[in-house]
Amino acid sequence: MPILWLRVALVFYAVGLVYAILLLTRRGEILARIIPSAIGMGMIFHFVSLVEVFRLAGQPTMASVHNSESLLAFLIILFYYVIFLRYRTTSPGIIAFPLVFLLTFAAANGQQQFLFTTPGLRSGWLFAHIALIFTGYAALVLSFGASLLYIVQERNLKSKRPSGLLGRLPALEVIDEIGYRSLLLGFPFMTLGLIAGSVVAQAKYGPAFFHDPKILLSLFMWAVYMLMLYARWSSGWRGRRAAVLATVAFGVAILVWAANYFSVVHRFVSS
Repeated sequence: MPILWLRVALVFYAVGLVYAILLLTRRGEILARIIPSAIGMGMIFHFVSLVEVFRLAGQPTMASVHNSESLLAFLIILFYYVIFLRYRTTSPGIIAFPLVFLLTFAAANGQQQFLFTTPGLRSGWLFAHIALIFTGYAALVLSFGASLLYIVQERNLKSKRPSGLLGRLPALEVIDEIGYRSLLLGFPFMTLGLIAGSVVAQAKYGPAFFHDPKILLSLFMWAVYMLMLYARWSSGWRGRRAAVLATVAFGVAILVWAANYFSVVHRFVSS
């Protein structure tokens, strides 16, 4: 049943994907009115799928690659919906919808099961680590999306030729605030997630765990995350410079995720 609910959610997310494509072709208004409802329905079915996965597994920490992709997709779309309710803009969906669709598609159609090789997955600390880190990832995705929109809108305003998607983007101040709020919301989750992972690692592996490339990249990502917030707080960095930093942080996050397939401790292997 979990795979069925996930595939139903995928149908609704497909509406979001089409909407994102239409926005790029300046015809997004065709689906604009139904997008909130479609995405909301997709979230409901997606949530039911995750609950079923956790119930059937007996332990929510028995996370496969495909379940991880599903969880990350759900958190991204949840963050998107919070932003929509706050700012009443669907424009971040240009980034969120394709990514959520691809992650959900991969999770719904994966044929081979994969498991973390990490011993002690039944630990509540490790489950907290996974959930918190993924929440931080989701916030970073939305911050990255807002950064791209900021750069696009800035160029649009300088050209003085608003049209199509570019003409319907929010004001620069709103886009910048979305990126900033996403960072503020995601940073505590990222920090707590790393702390939870460190507790498990220290108890299970000792100091050697911290030599793993995945861990080193994660710490680097956290440092870039912290740098973005510090630059805003102390130096007043906003706009383009903040957008560039958010893009760098997102790039590092992609490397951290990819490291799951090569890391000794976090590696995904077939069950």
